[in-house]
Amino acid sequence: MTEKPTSRQLPVTRYDHGRDELTELLGDLPKYRVEQVWQGLYKDLVSPDEISTLPKNLREELRASLPAALRQDVRSVGDHGETIKWLWRLTDDALIETVLMHYQKRSTVCISSQVGCAMGCGFCATGQMGFDRHLTAGEMVEQVIRAQQEAGDRRVSNVVFMGMGEPLANFDRTWTAVERLHGDLGLSARHITVSTVGMVPGILRMAEEALPVNLAVSLHAANDDLRDELVPINQRWPLAELADACRVHFDRTGRRLSLEWALIADVNDQPVDAQQLASFARSLGAHINLIPLNPTPGWPSQGSSPEQVRKFAEHLTNLGANATIRRTRGTEIDAACGQLRSTRIERPRVAVDLPSRSERPTNPPE
Repeated sequence: MTEKPTSRQLPVTRYDHGRDELTELLGDLPKYRVEQVWQGLYKDLVSPDEISTLPKNLREELRASLPAALRQDVRSVGDHGETIKWLWRLTDDALIETVLMHYQKRSTVCISSQVGCAMGCGFCATGQMGFDRHLTAGEMVEQVIRAQQEAGDRRVSNVVFMGMGEPLANFDRTWTAVERLHGDLGLSARHITVSTVGMVPGILRMAEEALPVNLAVSLHAANDDLRDELVPINQRWPLAELADACRVHFDRTGRRLSLEWALIADVNDQPVDAQQLASFARSLGAHINLIPLNPTPGWPSQGSSPEQVRKFAEHLTNLGANATIRRTRGTEIDAACGQLRSTRIERPRVAVDLPSRSERPTNPPE
């Protein structure tokens, strides 16, 4: 899979430098000064002009040579302070989103990997906008830094690449960010999750990497006819190929697969859908995360009702599948992927008409 370089020349920002790159950039400085800069950026999580161990003139020089990638455009707080969502403005004025979610025993940050998305999933607010460009590794890492600064004494222990964009379509930069989060910020590979709609070559590349991070697949349908409509990349890599790639990843990393399933009323929330999903999940030893669809202006359907979500989960359990109903976070602050950005840009939305239930297969795959 070949990545097309961005057509825009972007400035190199603060967290585009790992330890080696920072050493090269600051090569004229004594080694201990380089170490102080690295300590300030990656351990103390402060801006260059706040690194108190450096002389004032050097701090001023570094502020210019190590610019921030993110400028806050909007900050929204929901769930009684437990969910914070940012809309960031990048150096080229592009907009991306980051969500910080506090739980009882952990804090998780959901970061973006692209500006927009080219995957074309019609029910996703980001997919409705189309694709602008890839994010740099530094733009991804800085989202985690900003979340940790917000969290204060509550450690951000989990990072999920589930925000705007398809991480595996931006593989090299995404993996550089993963390695930097692990090596420079000290996050465990077990607490880093990369989500994909099913880019098989990227899954196979992940399986070859040294860090055994978690893999999540946004499935949403477990028969090819419906998935072709909901997740168009399925037309290129259908379910059988996707399942084979997921097995390779599990065999080489030992990390259990997660299947993400956005429940859409009367679209993928019926007993036949549960039967198909349970069969697919059991064959991979996967865990299923059920999430009611967040409403978006460009999508005609609504999320399944709480009662239907509960019934669907019960069907899965009775069929021997492992499933969890995920609490919807930040609905009142447009915390679903792409929702906040969609309120700030002018762009036509893609609306998709689905065939009626009677036109879809009713039998699960063999």
